[in-house]
Amino acid sequence: MQWRVKPVLPVSKLMGAVAVVVLALAFAGNDPIRWALGAIVAVALAVWALRDLIAPVRLAADPSGVTVVSGFARRRRLLWDQIERVRVDRRTHRGLRSEMLELDAGDAIYLFSTHDLGTEPEEVATALADLRVRTS
Repeated sequence: MQWRVKPVLPVSKLMGAVAVVVLALAFAGNDPIRWALGAIVAVALAVWALRDLIAPVRLAADPSGVTVVSGFARRRRLLWDQIERVRVDRRTHRGLRSEMLELDAGDAIYLFSTHDLGTEPEEVATALADLRVRTS
């Protein structure tokens, strides 16, 4: 089982980077500050999209454990006995609701959003719980 970033996300980020460059060409003129800000934002969006292309699978599970992406694109293998808790963290702030899948591995906590998983965190938590029960 694996959960990955939807393909529309890196495409949207790359389109945003292109849009920033186009806006810089249209409005920056000879102002070096605007050019620098435009370049920084465009590069940041491109690097963010590159992460989605290099490591699209953010979470994978099998009978022995899970593999998570940590940092930019590094993968870490966690055995089931290393995972203390899997839960969905729900928060509401100023009328906005967010859900994150939380994997507590004792020394680290890994958080995955709906965008990281390509599906609802509740579905992933249920699938992980079922797999964990079947293997123990």
